[in-house]
Amino acid sequence: MRLLLLLLLLLLALIGSAAAQAIRGFNSGGIGPKGPKSQQDFEAEFNKIKNLPGTGPFTSIRLFTMIQPNTASDPTVAIPAAISTQTRLLLGLWASAGQDAFNNELTALKAAITQHGEKFTSLIDAISCGSEDLYRITPTGIANKAGIGASPDTLVQYIQQLRDAIKDTPASGAKITHVDTWTAWVNESNFAVTKAVDWLGMDGYPYYEKEHENTISNAGQLFFDSYNKTVAVSQGKPVHVTETGWPVAGPKSGLAVASVENAKKYWDQVACRLLGSVDTWWFTLDDAKADPGEISFSSIKPDLGDPLFELSCPGE
Repeated sequence: MRLLLLLLLLLLALIGSAAAQAIRGFNSGGIGPKGPKSQQDFEAEFNKIKNLPGTGPFTSIRLFTMIQPNTASDPTVAIPAAISTQTRLLLGLWASAGQDAFNNELTALKAAITQHGEKFTSLIDAISCGSEDLYRITPTGIANKAGIGASPDTLVQYIQQLRDAIKDTPASGAKITHVDTWTAWVNESNFAVTKAVDWLGMDGYPYYEKEHENTISNAGQLFFDSYNKTVAVSQGKPVHVTETGWPVAGPKSGLAVASVENAKKYWDQVACRLLGSVDTWWFTLDDAKADPGEISFSSIKPDLGDPLFELSCPGE
């Protein structure tokens, strides 16, 4: 009996340790209000996420492309910024612009590996092949003018090309994922992509779910319903949250109202349940919108200012 008790305590300790190691991250685009971000811009942003008041440190940034803006295939300067600040990365390769463009993404990735070696690859949390490509080819994505997407077959080919590209490099052990909306993941026609990846990156925004009762009071329920539905079709693979959030400003969406107050409520309902237990990249730290009238999911004031709302959670 005593041995069983000790084993149970050890198991609980291991589970608790794994939960404590869950990744906390933010999404980050390569363009700011003044144009393409510099290495110094990224460094300031990366240092900011580690020192947000009221919450445990965030340690990871999700990128959408490997390519520095206004270049054909030069690696993003977010990489030396991450090395300088020891910030971990969920890398992204844009996969909705055709094979030639994807080849440029692979070229940038391989160049970064060659240039920085293990200083870079040791910081990789995973590499995402694409972002919401499947959603963009759905009737909803087309109606919302979400842009050009990619088919499941195309993504499976790209995923294999990515695996081939990092084979026999210091990045060979990196997990490969794809990021898409939860509605794309539960669509049976996309299950080949599920089979091809190591884990699923799920994007979920109750704010946009106008077909449901998407009031802020029901938002947490909607999000975790969608998360559980994704887990149910994940073929036993982990499901991590790569995007979610609530806008602090913007138009009404169904019954959803954008406001700082509601963004705080959503943080309490969703972030405080995810952080520490599920790998999560929140959307977002700072939208850095050039037009202040645009919809904004920022968590902080402009110019890497103070949080717009309290980021504390019970137990932190």
